[in-house]
Formats: sequence, C-alpha cells, structure tokens
Amino acid sequence: MGEHVIKLPDVGEGVAEAELVEWHVKVGDLVREDALLAAVMTDKATVEIPSPVDGEVLWLGAEIGQTLAVGSPIVRLKVAGEGNAAAAKAEPAKGESPAAEAEVPKAAPAKKPATPTAQPGPKPAVAPAKTPVRPAAATGAPRAAGEKPLASPAVRLRAREAGVDLRQVAGSGPAGRISHEDVDAFLTRGPQVARTGGLVLNDTVEDIKIVGLRRKIAEKMALAKSRIPHITYVEEVDVTALEDLRAALNKEKRADRPKLTLLPFLVRAMVKAIADQPGLNALFDDEAGIVHRHGGVHVGIAAQTPGGLVVPVVKHAEARDLWDCAAEINRLAEAAKSGSATRDELSGSTITITSLGAMGGVATTPVINHPEVAIVGVNKMMVRPVWDGSQFIPRKMMNLSSSFDHRVVDGWDAAVFIQRIKTLLETPALIFIEG
Repeated sequence: MGEHVIKLPDVGEGVAEAELVEWHVKVGDLVREDALLAAVMTDKATVEIPSPVDGEVLWLGAEIGQTLAVGSPIVRLKVAGEGNAAAAKAEPAKGESPAAEAEVPKAAPAKKPATPTAQPGPKPAVAPAKTPVRPAAATGAPRAAGEKPLASPAVRLRAREAGVDLRQVAGSGPAGRISHEDVDAFLTRGPQVARTGGLVLNDTVEDIKIVGLRRKIAEKMALAKSRIPHITYVEEVDVTALEDLRAALNKEKRADRPKLTLLPFLVRAMVKAIADQPGLNALFDDEAGIVHRHGGVHVGIAAQTPGGLVVPVVKHAEARDLWDCAAEINRLAEAAKSGSATRDELSGSTITITSLGAMGGVATTPVINHPEVAIVGVNKMMVRPVWDGSQFIPRKMMNLSSSFDHRVVDGWDAAVFIQRIKTLLETPALIFIEG
C-alpha cells in the first residue's frame, strides 16, 4: 500500500489561491475515483475537486474557510500500489510541507500522533456519556398539583432554607426522586422557568463561521458602503398597462419563446434611458479618479440562491430584444441557482437590477454593486386606489427604489434617469420604438 497526495489544482484565469468552502469526505472514508472530495471558491465561482484514484482518506489539509495556495496539498489517500508519496516527500524544500505537516495533528486527533491513520482513534470520544444526566433533571416537567415530591430529609431541609418549593423541582432519581443536584439545577435556572410549562430559557450560543460566498458578499457590501456615498431615489410607477401587455404577449407567445416577466421590460427600458444618460452605465475607479463609461450595457441581475446572493450578468443588453433578454435572464437564473454559473457569467456588469419579487416591500435602499454607480431596485406590485381626477380607480402600482453614487451622479440626474424609466414602463409601447 502507498499514499497519494492530492493538491489544490490550478483553476485557471490567473487564480493563485482559493478558499475551502466544503468537505465531502472525512478521515477514514473510502472514496472511488472521480468522487468529490472538496469544494473551493475563487472570487464567486465554486470549483469541485474530485479524487483521481480509489483510496482511503488519511488526512485533510485545511479547515473550512481557510485560504489555500494553488499547489498546496489538501488530501492524502492510502491507495493500492506505491501512490505518489515519493513526490510528496520531495515537497518540503519548497515551503508547502511545513504548513501541511503542522496540520497533521488536527486531521487525526488520535491519542497517538505517530499513527494518524489508525481507525481506533476516534472511539475514546464516546467515553463521557454520563454528563447528560444533570441536564435531564433540568428538563423534566413539574409534577401535578397534589403530587408529593420524593426527596430525602436533607434535601427537604435544604429546599426549605433556600425557599424552594419541591413540587416545582423535577427529579432525576428513581421514581422522580429529587437530589441535591436537582435543587442546584433549579436554583440556577430560577423558579420562573418551571412555572411556564413548555416555555424554557435558551442560553445556547451557536458560532457560525462566515465562509465561502457569504464571506464574499460581506466583503463586497462592506466595500460598497464604506467607499460609496449613496443617494436613494424612490418613485411610484403605474404598471397596469405593462401588466396587460405582458399577459397578452404571454398568451400569444410562440412555443420557442420564454414566458415574460417584468424584468425583460425593465432591462429594455433601462437600455433606452441609458442612451440618454450614458454616465449611469459606468464604473468609477475612485483611486485613479476615473469614470469608465461603457458603451455596452451589461445588466447584473441580483439573484438569491441557496448559498447566498450572486449577480449573473446579461451581457450586451443593448443588442438584445425583449424575448432574447427574457431567455438570457432565465438561463442565468437557473445557472446561478444550480451553482453552475461561470466566473464570466458572474462578472462584468456595468449597472445592476435588484428585485425581491413579492417580498420586495414598499421601498428599499439598495446597495450599489461596487464599482458601479447605479442600481435599480424593484419593489412588490400592489393594487392601489388612484385618483384619476373624478374618482378612485384600482391600478397596479409598483415602486422603484434606486441608489446612485453621489460622487459622480447628481440627484437631478438620478431623478431624470428614473423618470425616463417610469415613462417607458407606464407607456410600454415606447419600449418597442427604435431610436
């Protein structure tokens, strides 16, 4: 038998390091060739690492959330034959092995560090099985009224001196007998807990390490809020005519066309508004003091996924018609939710749309996707009474909550931009007029 060392592969695109976000195996597991061992994240793309051989996991070289350099050893397998252990032994001179060797005790926390591969190592962890006895006493329910508690004279005396009603104390002994430990537990909890029936205090604290996509989101939001002075502009839009048009187009659509949502209309409206105000379709390099104004409109669509918020990008929306925009939005949304979106699909946006759908609230304050200068937020649609000059009539209304980088976008320009989008959405025929 030999050992096979698996290193973090070069994932391409000039990436020199990656964050470990998930282990699919643990020490002692038997794995087959091509079985998934781990997942790492570079920027916002997740890369899965398969096993190149059959073997048994001897050692894991990192913890979740740790950043690893490309070429770092991450897994050691016991394999049939010689494996590639000889190549692994030659690595210490390059500086990779010291970190790996330091991790060995973590990966195999057995009593004998010299034998990290021994299976019996984890078994002693079963030994401390007596500790649950005391918590069990604290979780018992108080006895019914009139039921005499079982306790020794010494326990009763102590309870009287402490002012404890033993009828409210749950006993952990045979037949519910109350011990000194039960009285201690009751005094620690306080009598109010026992009197509340099923309501109990919960003092637990769960520590959750921020890793992977969630850490990337945290870093991006902190950067945006610390460096961009936001101005948020909220406007009400009557989308009754737009919804009627959308319903009619969906009813008459061809089989090869996707179902239309509000987003494709909004993308096309933004393209037309940007044609009048190209300064909104830009990236601001605040360190160099340069605004990079883009001709191509690359619209990021903020999408909620099981792993967190990602922003797939509809590239060159200016060259896409309504149906093409809808198809691309649907394709990117599916790729984002399944985790198969590529780095290219998750980067390169010049302006962003954020929408929470039915959960969109009345108004929001969207955070700009740094280094962009504008983000358009869609709030939920509601039927509201609107005064038409002689009476109130029901109309489908929706707010747009949009934020702008106030360093390079004045409030007036922000208002003109949103008012242009409002006009296009309220008179949707204008969206289809070229020029």
